[in-house]
Amino acid sequence: MPQFRARPPSRLHVRAAEPELPPLHVPVARATVDCAVYLEGQRLPGKYTHVAAAEKVHELRTEGRNAFVWIGLHEPDHHQMDAVAKVFDLHPLAVEDAVNAHQRPKLELYDKTLFLVLKTVNYVPHESVTLAREIVETGEIMVFVGGDFVVTVRHGEHSGLAGVRHQLERLPDQLRLGPFAVMHAIADHVVDSYLDVTALMAVDIDALEEDTFSPDTRTDVAPIYLLKREVLELRRSVAPLTTAFRKLADDYQPLLSKEVLRYMRDVADHQTQAADRITGYDEMLTSLVQAAQAKVGMQQNTDMRKISAWVAIAAVPTMVAGIYGMNFDVMPELHMTWGYPTVLLTVATVCALLYRSFRRRDWL
Repeated sequence: MPQFRARPPSRLHVRAAEPELPPLHVPVARATVDCAVYLEGQRLPGKYTHVAAAEKVHELRTEGRNAFVWIGLHEPDHHQMDAVAKVFDLHPLAVEDAVNAHQRPKLELYDKTLFLVLKTVNYVPHESVTLAREIVETGEIMVFVGGDFVVTVRHGEHSGLAGVRHQLERLPDQLRLGPFAVMHAIADHVVDSYLDVTALMAVDIDALEEDTFSPDTRTDVAPIYLLKREVLELRRSVAPLTTAFRKLADDYQPLLSKEVLRYMRDVADHQTQAADRITGYDEMLTSLVQAAQAKVGMQQNTDMRKISAWVAIAAVPTMVAGIYGMNFDVMPELHMTWGYPTVLLTVATVCALLYRSFRRRDWL
């Protein structure tokens, strides 16, 4: 039996453990879409980092001037969001929600900072509901609003706020109202998109309704279920804002000026209008599902009647062929010259009479 000797310890090659590399932190600038300082409703020229902008605003407000900073971020990671949170003293719970996304629309107050979560929606163009796989895509916008800052965090490609910023910059009187005026403009933009999307979805629902109640078309229930799923997703995006806007008007009223409150009430009215539309769509689609299922049942009954009628017609030649296939010698018409044509003619006549009878009863 062979002997195996262990190698001396001095000759063993032990691979040294590689030191762990520190994680690479992407700078905040990579997630920053825009960062600007506003003084008396006007944007100050120049580019600012979030730190420089906060210092500039602090300097201006120390002089008694009306200034604030608005920084927009797109899908920041934990390090980037923590860096911004340290500058503007954002609550860790709200910061975690802003990074992870997938939050329900809500409004929370952390110390003196309001945290508003909005669901954005976008209508996906398509040729028909039957060919579509998605009708509404969603994203999120988180808004941190303090006395001298606005921090917006976006998730999704369709939820850009560049148009809102440019529109506000053309309205200095509104920007003079401060950071909460920016919150109103963002909420108004998002709620208006709800109305636009619901108006476009009405066209799809009308097309499905027309198809469902058309007597000469075969109804497919799958598009109705698809559209109902999209309406439910839209309702989850819109309906919770009712509670958020009510809380803003009742509990957090001292934080907002009277003018901003008036604007927010208008946004709340539009949100209620969109929510009512969505509720109506949901009820309508439920009725369409029931109507489509009834129509499919009628179509299946019609198909079964046709199948039963053809089976009854086919049973006549089958029965005759079965009888004459028994190989008995003494059978009617078996040895007559015209026996075979007579049997075929009789079978054809009976089948024709059955076909005529089924046609009269609308079975065929």
